[in-house]
Amino acid sequence: MKMWWPKILLFILYSSLCCVTGAAEIISVFGYEGKEAQVSCSYDEGYESYEKYLCRNDCGSDDVLIKTTQGRNNKYSISDDTNKQVFTATISNLNQNDAGKYWCGVTRSGYDYYPAEVKLKVVTDTCCDSSTKVQSYEGGSVSISCPYESQDQNNMKYICRGNQPSSCLQQALITSDNRQNTQFSLTDLKESRKFTVTITSLTQKDSGSYLCGVKRNTGLDVFSAVDLAVRGERSKFKAENRT
Repeated sequence: MKMWWPKILLFILYSSLCCVTGAAEIISVFGYEGKEAQVSCSYDEGYESYEKYLCRNDCGSDDVLIKTTQGRNNKYSISDDTNKQVFTATISNLNQNDAGKYWCGVTRSGYDYYPAEVKLKVVTDTCCDSSTKVQSYEGGSVSISCPYESQDQNNMKYICRGNQPSSCLQQALITSDNRQNTQFSLTDLKESRKFTVTITSLTQKDSGSYLCGVKRNTGLDVFSAVDLAVRGERSKFKAENRT
């Protein structure tokens, strides 16, 4: 029986050195397929000069994806802001195989320090299952109504063309921070929990898909889809609606 003790002790020691048993916090990260996701990991004071890394599974040597001593490795890159005590790992060209559990790790003697467990969710870069149909006529105007949840009353609202959520805010036609321009205006009706975007001087080029967006402080922004059809002259538009 005694001959088994060295093997048991060796197994326990190996497990404590190579496997993650817990982390200080859990971080939820979201990303779109084909785009990138950033994982920001805070660490305690005193670890500024230590090597940091991102890993998966049990964080054995084969599970380490990127280290600060590497900087970049295939689809992974990493940087360390020692002033803020935060290191950031970027995963590019996301696909569904990237979804799952990760760990933020700090190399140290004895056993490594894991300040955070990361849960990454990868979603398709399209929206939505259904859309609101609106129509108007050339030279006229149209108002698009975009509902939102009560928790989003004070968040930024915006609208863009197309159906790709990942680039919608960057390509926004109007936002609640900049409520009016030449053709677009935005009114936020907080009591009704909806915002309205008015488009004037319509042409048939304005026809197409739009996304109403609400910026979220954590997680992905929330969207609803609108399909706008701009018909010909006003008289023809009225005649079509009567038939």
